Amino acid sequence: MLIFKKTNETIEFRRQQMNISIGFVPTMGALHEGHLNLVKISLKENDFTYVSIFVNPLQFNDKKDLEKYPKNTDRDIKLLESIGTNALFLPSFEEVYNSSVQYDEINLDDWNSILEGQKRQGHFEGVIKAVSILFKIIMPHRAYFGLKDYQQVKIIEQLVIDKGYPIEIVSCSTVREQDGLAMSSRNAVLSPDAKKSAPKIYQWLLKAKKMYHSGRSVEEIKATIIREINDEKHFQLDYFEIRDAHDLSEIKSREQKTVALIAVFLDGIRLIDNIELT
Repeated sequence: MLIFKKTNETIEFRRQQMNISIGFVPTMGALHEGHLNLVKISLKENDFTYVSIFVNPLQFNDKKDLEKYPKNTDRDIKLLESIGTNALFLPSFEEVYNSSVQYDEINLDDWNSILEGQKRQGHFEGVIKAVSILFKIIMPHRAYFGLKDYQQVKIIEQLVIDKGYPIEIVSCSTVREQDGLAMSSRNAVLSPDAKKSAPKIYQWLLKAKKMYHSGRSVEEIKATIIREINDEKHFQLDYFEIRDAHDLSEIKSREQKTVALIAVFLDGIRLIDNIELT
């Protein structure tokens, strides 16, 4: 596996790759099977696959959250090598933000008023800055993202459309533990007791889906799930919502494709998940 740490070296190497398809999986490291699944899909669908590891400080609205974010680069490299990754881009902050590559911005007003945008001010601005720079460096034909970060995927799709990037965004299903817990780098910092409780997040989503298919109203489903979360002493509710699956607007009709989204704190660790209801 090739490892690049310099932006200019990466750009120069990429420019030499003519007439082949390029896949790209941007990550913040602390890799798990969910990340590796994205890489495996890219390896199957493209001639050459880049992975990036960059813990982007601009998307952390809480400095303590940034400090607690797990890092194990040596382990990550071994994992990527074990599945045949072609190249890793491992830049510093300066290589991303102080290079000749300029970031793009899009209008995030609507996204910032709901769900993750409302709860994590400045988060999506940071995501867009880093991703737009990485896209310009790697110049992929396809970029792969996990649907666990549902709102983020939708925003990156908007970035590509608004800026006319010639990139196909491939959204991939959430990879779960055997107990249903969505794989996340944050799971590594959960206590043993918290890990035992964490699968309840997915169970609540499954219950919401079952209730929706039984004809229950959105309001009744939300009230039921929120009450159950609040009754669990280890969990603190951040939000539970049922929204339009395309743009996360409010549900107005049963004809809409819908998604349930949840964010909770479990012993101080914030976890998110979602499930499409239709």
